[in-house]
Formats: sequence, structure tokens, C-alpha cells
Amino acid sequence: MTRAEKAARIDEILERLFPDPPVPLDHSDPFTLLVAVVLSAQCTDLRVNMVTPGLFERASNPEAMAALPERSILAKIRTCGLAPGKARAIRELSRLIVERHDGCVPADFEALEALPGVGHKTASVVMAQAFGVPAFPVDTHIHRLAARWGLSSGRNVEQTERDLKRVFPRRSWNRLHLQIIHFGRSHCPARGHEPDACPICSWAMSASRRRAESRPARPRRGSPG
Repeated sequence: MTRAEKAARIDEILERLFPDPPVPLDHSDPFTLLVAVVLSAQCTDLRVNMVTPGLFERASNPEAMAALPERSILAKIRTCGLAPGKARAIRELSRLIVERHDGCVPADFEALEALPGVGHKTASVVMAQAFGVPAFPVDTHIHRLAARWGLSSGRNVEQTERDLKRVFPRRSWNRLHLQIIHFGRSHCPARGHEPDACPICSWAMSASRRRAESRPARPRRGSPG
């Protein structure tokens, strides 16, 4: 089976399982989505959704956020990983959106990636989910599943993004990004995975990799058994 044939079958399965995948991060507009995605780095979506209501109650637009002291932002997001750096980035990106873009989040990859705390993956999420521009944001979960399914070599996220864009039609990228995330959480975890019971890994994963991932983990040295 070629990668293209495999991708087509995976697309059918994901569309059947998740025909209308929700966006994991709660938001009301491009700015609140941008802030939520910045907060999600090395932090769970669940945790982000717990802290953003309090933050957005204080400031839900770039002007208000830029006016907040950095310590006030930090106080609201302290339980997120890397909180001090994120508080700094959120305040500064808000200031730059006001100064450079008249207070509106730019619908442009280059302009987004020029903002503090915004890398290619974050910009891709905002472009896809806020503006509907075809993009294929690749996080660690999508990177892992693409390698498991033999759709990418898995050398790095940049290569994975290029490989996925080659095998899936452009019109499906935004939907598939969300569908793969939801599939990974519900059917294809990083640990404790049973490939033979997985709707995709059971046939898409190579036999050698399936055998390796099906083996029980070795007990740690000094542990019983």
C-alpha cells in the first residue's frame, strides 16, 4: 500500500469517527485563540482552558492585555508550564498587535511568526482555526502518529508537516489536524497502546513496529517480576 492509499483510508476512518471535531482550546476570537495556543506549549489543553477564563476576564483584547502589568498576567497563568516567559510574551505580542496591526491579529504567517512566543506551529493553528486558511499544524502527538502510521519518517516536525501535506488534500488539512489530535487521545496513546486493537495502527503500522509496541514494558531494575 502506498502512502497516498494509506492516507486515503486513514482519512475515511477519521471522518467516520470524528465528522465534526471540536477545537480543543476554548476561545471567542482570533486573539483569545492566539493567547490560548501560546499558553498550550508544554501544557495540557485542559489546564489552559482552566486558566484562560480568569485571564480573559481581566483582558480579552490586545489593548487591555498590553495595559496589564506582566505580574498580573503571570498571576493568572502561573499553573501553566513556563509561565514567566509566557506572561512576558503575551504582554509583548499584545503590544505589537496594537502598534503594528491596529489591534487586530494578522491573518498572515510571517506577521504572526514575528510576534514573541509565536512559532510556526502556533501560527498554523491560528491561521487554520481562526481564519480558515489551509495549514497542517504538527504537534508532538501528530508527529508521533504520522510516524506510527508510516506516513512520515518522523525525523522532525518540519519533515512530518511536509509529508502530511503531500499525502492529504489541501482542503482537508484543517479538519485532519483536529481529527488526528482527537484520535490520538481516544484511540492511540503514547503509552499503554495496543496496536492490534487500534482502528488504524492495526493495519497501517509496520509488522515489526507493531510487535515492538505490543511487547510488555521491561520491569525496572530492582522492581519485582
